[in-house]
Amino acid sequence: MTDTPRAPRLVAFDLDDTLAPSKSPIDPRMGELLLALADRVEVAIISGGQLQQFQMQVVERLPEADAALRDRFHLMPTCGTQYYRLTADGVRTVYAHRLTDDEKSRALTAVEEEARRLGLWAEETWGPILEDRGSQITFSALGQAAPLDAKVAWDPTGEKKNTLRDAVAARIPDLEVRSGGSTSVDITHRGIDKAYGMTRLAEVTGIPLDDMLFVGDRLDEHGNDYPVRAMGVTCQAVEGWPDTATFLEGLIPTLPTR
Repeated sequence: MTDTPRAPRLVAFDLDDTLAPSKSPIDPRMGELLLALADRVEVAIISGGQLQQFQMQVVERLPEADAALRDRFHLMPTCGTQYYRLTADGVRTVYAHRLTDDEKSRALTAVEEEARRLGLWAEETWGPILEDRGSQITFSALGQAAPLDAKVAWDPTGEKKNTLRDAVAARIPDLEVRSGGSTSVDITHRGIDKAYGMTRLAEVTGIPLDDMLFVGDRLDEHGNDYPVRAMGVTCQAVEGWPDTATFLEGLIPTLPTR
């Protein structure tokens, strides 16, 4: 599952279960490692989550650093349909491609109706089931704030969310419907996945995909990180943030200093 790494100019990461437990802040150890990595290469984070999740989990937990170092961070929520940079004054928007009101309405209706029809609409949840992320509609079966153990137990094989994905996709064929995290289904414009985000990242930064490394926990064929591997980007598979931290501790000393 792991490709032979080359010396990258940019390292991109999935967020949940790669840099931190799902919906949780990064560990101080990971914060130090991300800054040490940014001292040598560009650092990107690409996930289906929204900007507020990036800020809570990563940006607000990074150790103090000068503006030049923070400027090497690239934030790509909702699989790259939004793109932000860190500055001394906060987060700066590079672009944000949002769904229309009609697209949002049809997506919300389809996913709720199909979830109820399939018996996948929970009456007691940890927060809202449906979320409008601007460029993405997200269904979270147990709510946005569900604890990790409950999420893992809900659909260990992925059968539930894949069944829901197929049912919703048949209702709104003009939009992209994907299995997201452990309990989620995401709806975006067609052609939007992490491969799209990586392609846009290469376009905006001028760094070729061949000079990038992607780190993720779902690089298996049905995982939401797999599109990056399928497009030929060098990838490193991990199993949780401690595995990522160990990998970075080995990688960083091998990278040239700026």
